Amino acid sequence: MSPSPSSSPTTSARKPLLISAGVALAAVALGLVSWQATVPEDAPARTSSSASAPRGSDVHAELAKLARRESGDKLAAGRADAPVVLIEYSDFKCGYCGKFARDTEPALVKKYVEDGTLRIEWRNFPIFGADSEAAAKAAWAAGQQDRFAQFHAAAYADGAKEKGFGQARLLELAREAGVPDLERFQRDVAGEAAAAALQKDQEEGYRIGVSSTPSFLVNGQPIAGAQPLDAFAAAIAKAKAQAEPQAEPQADGRAAQ
Repeated sequence: MSPSPSSSPTTSARKPLLISAGVALAAVALGLVSWQATVPEDAPARTSSSASAPRGSDVHAELAKLARRESGDKLAAGRADAPVVLIEYSDFKCGYCGKFARDTEPALVKKYVEDGTLRIEWRNFPIFGADSEAAAKAAWAAGQQDRFAQFHAAAYADGAKEKGFGQARLLELAREAGVPDLERFQRDVAGEAAAAALQKDQEEGYRIGVSSTPSFLVNGQPIAGAQPLDAFAAAIAKAKAQAEPQAEPQADGRAAQ
């Protein structure tokens, strides 16, 4: 898992979204504690949090509501009505994000997205400066031409981040991803819509206590770091079981057939 950002978020990223104050505080408190609770033992130290922060299904349910489930979301994979939604907060300069993208995510797509169980929603969460933000906007711009998945794969290819994410490099990645209109791509990268989309994702992440990448929510249950496939499989199985309607017992106590 990548280290926490070295500087505080910008003023705009600190501004909370329009939700109730109680939900916001509870979500932040749970997020800070729960991200820490799932950090691997060898991960670097992170921001401390209050031991009295709330834990439990009520706050997990509030965090689960962050799933947007928008059918036209260009940065999502899977059915909008999938029983399980994995939200990923990531940075293209993050080495562990790349490890997850190469080693774990393809298996999740093949096993769970393709059968309709799982939806993956991407959140741009750049914490490593200007290059990170430029890559985030470029990924969004590629998505506007239905090439987000291809750009994501190219930007997270082994050794890709070492080449940086300057303007020329981003254009090269767009070509590699098969973005059809490169002039539009460049306009979109520099446009207000890309900046607004990035700000929305950043505000959401900071508001719930995300401080490093990659960080995940599986139907509201936090998972921190590029953990093994089995950890995600277990979380998805649990979330799916909880999402499935339970059979009503019959009068004699037997489960309905």
